[in-house]
Amino acid sequence: MNVGERIKALREEAGYTVNKLANMAGISQSFLRDIELGNKNPTVETLSYFCDALKISLSDFFREDDNEIYPPLVSAISKLTLEQQRSLAETLNLIL
Repeated sequence: MNVGERIKALREEAGYTVNKLANMAGISQSFLRDIELGNKNPTVETLSYFCDALKISLSDFFREDDNEIYPPLVSAISKLTLEQQRSLAETLNLIL
């Protein structure tokens, strides 16, 4: 996985500019640009700041299955109670 490309894709999906994500993560805009371009690598701590700003978990960040297409949706569903998840699943089954 290319970490810089993943950050860029998630940032764009969230509708954030480089400046906005950098500010939310507490790092410089130039450092974020360097990460996205593959010139620098973030620490796990820095990655966690990005994930917090993007409202996803670190495991969501590194997930490379079909769920990576919609990480904010997967993250939102994971925050639902078990009862809410079952209700959502039942509703989706009716639609499908």
